Amino acid sequence: MDDLRELHALQRDALREVANIGAGHAATALSQLINRRIMISVPEVNVTKLEDVPELLGHPDEVVAAVLMHMMGDLTGRTVVLFPASCARTLCDILLRHPLGTTTGFNEMEQSGLKEVGNILSSAYMNALSDFMGMMLVPSVPSLAIDLTGAVLSSISMNFGYNRDFVFCVETEFLFEDPGLSLRGHFLLLPDLASLRAIFDAIRLT
Repeated sequence: MDDLRELHALQRDALREVANIGAGHAATALSQLINRRIMISVPEVNVTKLEDVPELLGHPDEVVAAVLMHMMGDLTGRTVVLFPASCARTLCDILLRHPLGTTTGFNEMEQSGLKEVGNILSSAYMNALSDFMGMMLVPSVPSLAIDLTGAVLSSISMNFGYNRDFVFCVETEFLFEDPGLSLRGHFLLLPDLASLRAIFDAIRLT
C-alpha cells in the first residue's frame, strides 16, 4: 500500500472531485441549519500515514474539537472531523446565533452543535464516496472529544494496526458572507485494510 502516497495526478483529481461533491452537499445542509449562506472549499486532499497527519494539521499541542464516527456498511472504518478550538468556538457562535467571540467553552449546547456539524460534514463526504464506489455507507452516532491534536490522534491510532494506518485527509475551509470570516477544519477517513484496498482499486480505475 506504499504507492498510495504516489497517486497519479488523475487519481488525485478523482479524490478531490469526490471531496468537492461532499463539500457542496455539506454546504447546502449547513446553510439550512444556520439560515445563512456558507460555502465550503477543499484546498487540499492528501493520502498519508496516520503518524504523519499532525504535520498536515499543525502543532500536536494545539487543542482541537474532534467529532468521531464509525463508518459501517460495505466499507468500514472511522471518520474524524477536526476543528482548532478557536474555529470551533466561532462555529458555536454562528450555530447558536451569538455575537462572535461569545463562546468561551464547550458546554452541552456547544457540544451538541459541534457534533451536528461533524455529522453533516462526515455524512456528506461519505455519501459522495458511496456514490463514487457504488456501495452503501452508514455513519454511526457522532461522539465529541476536546483535547490536544496529538492526544486525539494517539487515541485513534490505538484502534488501528500497522496495516490500517493510511488516512485520507481532506482540508476543509468554511467561507461566510461576512468579510474576513472563514474557518478551517480537516476531515479524516480511516478505512480498515479491506476498505482501503477497495477504495484504492476504485481510484485506479479512473
